[in-house]
Amino acid sequence: MKQLDKNKMLLYLLILSFIVIVFQFYLLIKPDISSAQTKGSKEEYIWVSTMTGDPMFTENDIPAFRKFGEEKNVTTTIMGPREYDITGQIEALEEAIARKPAGILVLGMEQSLAPTINKAIQKGIPVITVDSDVQSSSRIAFVGSNWYDIGVAQAESMVKLIGGQGKIAIMGIGGADTTEAAFAGYYSVIENYPDITIVGEYDDMANSDESARITAQVLETYPDIAGFSGFNSNSACGIAQGIRDNAPEKDIKVTAMDIEPANLKLVDSEEVDVIIGQKRSLFTYYGGNFLYDINHSSLTIKDLAEDITDVIPEKTYTGLIKVDRSNLHTYFPGLK
Repeated sequence: MKQLDKNKMLLYLLILSFIVIVFQFYLLIKPDISSAQTKGSKEEYIWVSTMTGDPMFTENDIPAFRKFGEEKNVTTTIMGPREYDITGQIEALEEAIARKPAGILVLGMEQSLAPTINKAIQKGIPVITVDSDVQSSSRIAFVGSNWYDIGVAQAESMVKLIGGQGKIAIMGIGGADTTEAAFAGYYSVIENYPDITIVGEYDDMANSDESARITAQVLETYPDIAGFSGFNSNSACGIAQGIRDNAPEKDIKVTAMDIEPANLKLVDSEEVDVIIGQKRSLFTYYGGNFLYDINHSSLTIKDLAEDITDVIPEKTYTGLIKVDRSNLHTYFPGLK
C-alpha cells in the first residue's frame, strides 16, 4: 500500500512538472501584449514589433507610442515577441487584426510581413510601417529612417577613419531588409575606394555576444583588419568586446548605430568612433499621429475627389544623427 502511495505521488509530481514546463514554454513563445488606456478612450491603436523587450524599444519607441495615446486620449497596445522573431511578429499581427483596432503600426523589418499587412488593409484597418518599410505591402504610409542613408553615413565615416585604405568587416541582422538596404548604401561609397576591401558580411542576429564572437573570428582570420561597421543596436557593444578581448593593443576603427546609452559610453571611452543614430521616438510618435489623422482629419485636398488619396504623406524620413567624440557631450550633456 505504501509503495502504491509513493507511485501515485511520483506520478503526481511528474504531471505537475510537465504542466510547469508547458506553461513556461507558452510564456516564451506567446506574443507580449500590454495596453495603456486613457480615461474615456474609445479607440485602440496597436504597435506590432519584434524585439519588444530590447532596451532600444522600451526606452524610445514604446514611451513615444504611449505619449501619442495620452495626447489623443486613445488606448495604445504593444504586441510582439521580446526577441528577434519575424514569425512571432506575424502571429502578433494576426492577433492585432482580430482585435479590430482603429489602426496598426508595424515595425517593417522583412517583406514576409506583407501578406498579413495586406490582410489588415483588406479588413479596413489602416496600417503604417515604421523604422523600416514593407514596400511590397499595401501599407498606407511609412515613417522612419532611410537605411540606405545609414549605410552611406557609416561608410563615409569609415573611409575617413582608415584613410581610404584597409580591410573592413560589416555585420547586421541576416535577411533583414534594413540590413540589406544599409549594406547597399555602404557599398555605394566603398566601391569608389579601390584600396579598401570588405572581407565579409556577417549575421550577428542582433545579439552582442554573437557580434563579439564574429569580431574575434575576423580578428583571427584577418589580423590586419582596419575597421568594423555594425548595423543593429547591439553590434557596437559586441564589436567593442571582441576587440577588447582579442586585440586591445590595435587601433581598429569602429562605426555602428543607435544612440543607446551603452553605445554612447563606448564613444566616450573611444572604443567606438562613430555612432549613427535614428530618431526612433520621433518616427513612432509621428506614426501614431498619422494613423489618428487617417481616422479624424477633416482636411481635403483641393480639386481631388473624396477618398482618392490619404491626408498623410506616403513616406516620411525622420533623419539621422551622427555622434562622435567631437559632439558627444554637446548632444548629450547628461552623459556620465
